[in-house]
Amino acid sequence: MKKALSISILVIMLITFSGLASAQTELSLWYHGAGNETERRVLNGLISDFNESQSDYVVVVEEFPQESYNSSIVAAALADDLPDLIDVDGPVMPGWAWAGYMTPLELPEGALDDFLPGAIGTWNGEVYSVGLWDAAVALFARQSVLEANDIRIPTLDEPWSGEEFDAALETLQATGEFEYALDLGMAWTGEWYPYAFSPFLQSFGGDIIDRSTYLTAEGALNGEEAVAFGNWWQSLFERGLAPGTSQDGADRSTGFIDGRYALQWNGNWDGLAALEAHGDDLLFLPAPDFGNGSTIGAASWQFGISSSSEHPEGASAFIEFAIKDVYLAAFSDNIGLIPSTSGSATRSRYYSPGGEMEAFFELSNQQALVRPVTPGYATMALIFEKALADIANGADVQDTLDAAVDEIDQDIEDNMGYGFDM
Repeated sequence: MKKALSISILVIMLITFSGLASAQTELSLWYHGAGNETERRVLNGLISDFNESQSDYVVVVEEFPQESYNSSIVAAALADDLPDLIDVDGPVMPGWAWAGYMTPLELPEGALDDFLPGAIGTWNGEVYSVGLWDAAVALFARQSVLEANDIRIPTLDEPWSGEEFDAALETLQATGEFEYALDLGMAWTGEWYPYAFSPFLQSFGGDIIDRSTYLTAEGALNGEEAVAFGNWWQSLFERGLAPGTSQDGADRSTGFIDGRYALQWNGNWDGLAALEAHGDDLLFLPAPDFGNGSTIGAASWQFGISSSSEHPEGASAFIEFAIKDVYLAAFSDNIGLIPSTSGSATRSRYYSPGGEMEAFFELSNQQALVRPVTPGYATMALIFEKALADIANGADVQDTLDAAVDEIDQDIEDNMGYGFDM
């Protein structure tokens, strides 16, 4: 009798636990970081913690290589088969929101108050995505090199002026100690061009698009300020101050570390390798001011909710859980990128006060400007990249910029303003 009772109790318990498990709603998450073991470990830890923290939802992740991720999202959207949660590159988000792939986030009031501006994805007055990290670019330099050549060390409050920066490059090149005074990373293509180089254009007073209307590039990309930028940009290669578009990727990776490049325009993701090579001699310097302020790019990969999700409240609950400082700091400590909040920066290994890469948090906080917030960005980014590469290779500055403006404006017209009033 006792044995039969025990079996009955066991059966009841199994049915009960089975019922609890089946009551959990599955949330699908697509992520761009396939192949990155470190990212996978941190992300899986976050997902596991969320799944164990409550009994309503269980997040299941599917990973994609970054190279094919965006096309996979577009294909899934066309097939009406998007996951609940999606990973989206910051400047791409407006295009996906405009196309109807995404829905605004439902987060508690004040949830994003401590976030770096660049880590918040806003479109049409609503927040669609939030980043668990951000990225920033700085001038990598060695203090000993600058001091040996009587070059002032700039600060956030007093960056180099355009004239100072140019003079510093000439001085460093003239020493004969370096192959090039400045490594811009011309071996990198694609998104690097608008992310890394449009801030120089913006500091001159131009831009990729007129942000007052987002309906034309006329005047912004081919006006007097933009032409001045283009002439300076071309002169860097004509004067032999920086390697051009034929730069080898290996040289980009090792040139500054090996001491062949005096300065390097690079992101915090390569900061740890430079620190390992140069230690306390390494400086992370702010962008120069060419007359309209010092500017760097902003907005890295972020999480959002697909418009086809049947469980937006659960997806929002996951994002609210994910943006806790403990997870933002964990991503930063493991992949080296900038934690998204001041609270998580304080807890982080590299960006806390006195940390080896503390400077990047303030660079991102004070200098960052998001790339043009428009669904047309993906097209104009490619046009901008080609224009800068052509100018670097000797093309006429005014003609090249005028042609880029015509292409951008035609694309905007073809797409009926991308949602902006024409």
